[in-house]
Amino acid sequence: MTTDGDIPIPRAFLEMPRWWREGAQWLAELPRLIDEQCRRWNLRVTGAPRHGSNALVVPVVRSGVPLMLRLASSIEEVERQVEALRFWAGRGTVLLVEADPPHGAMLLERLGPESLHDRTVDEAVSVLGRMMRRLAVPAPPWAVSTADIVLTRAGQLEAEWRRLDRPFDHAFLAEALRVAEQLASTESELAVNGDLHSEQVLRGDREEWLCIDPVLLRGDIQYDLARVLWTRLDEMPDASAIMRHVDTVVREAGLVRDRARDWCLFRTVDYWLWGLDAGLTEDPVRCHRLATALVG
Repeated sequence: MTTDGDIPIPRAFLEMPRWWREGAQWLAELPRLIDEQCRRWNLRVTGAPRHGSNALVVPVVRSGVPLMLRLASSIEEVERQVEALRFWAGRGTVLLVEADPPHGAMLLERLGPESLHDRTVDEAVSVLGRMMRRLAVPAPPWAVSTADIVLTRAGQLEAEWRRLDRPFDHAFLAEALRVAEQLASTESELAVNGDLHSEQVLRGDREEWLCIDPVLLRGDIQYDLARVLWTRLDEMPDASAIMRHVDTVVREAGLVRDRARDWCLFRTVDYWLWGLDAGLTEDPVRCHRLATALVG
């Protein structure tokens, strides 16, 4: 069963920042890749594609079972996600049905189109806090450690800040480097989703909410708290509201507040520099707001 090569690729996907520097050839070949993967797995397309920033997801049916065909350009990314999905095996995550990393393809259980981004920020932040804890089972020893990530990045931030011509007050950088000394060591061996935010959690049937595209790490489960916040920051009117949502995640995930705050600050400064270097305009402003609330 095939698509007859006529699946329209959403313009919003074609215009994602991911493709500003790479991926033009893959995008041009995507209709053919969808058709070929449908032939390999005996799939029939049943609806219009959906997408995030990095992958296209096509509703399909096989033997009467509704599924989703996911295609991404990065084989390495797909390999990592396959490992993560096999590890969690449906615990808080979408179920993996088939995997074909050399072709950038995964076949997944069908989830609803509604994401936590469609819910109020209060509900979304609360669910994401519980999701952190839901995924926090003992991690495999080969998973990358959050402590190692912060140790590596801490050694790079000062040079990046200078290379970008000191784009923000050094006090933010100094505080991020100070807390990094503690974050670079952890006793936690728990599994961590390193890409957790409202648009990555969809409505499910087996569980009310399920993560898609997880990144499996090992260590402090509050690693991605900053992303939980900055992806909804425009709905938080002031520093008080921001800190109230920090407290919500701390409560729902059972975190130590000071360490959660430290992780949030370090990751915010890290992303702030990355965003400036990538030419982003809106996210660095959000990072400034979030860092100001945390430092204050």
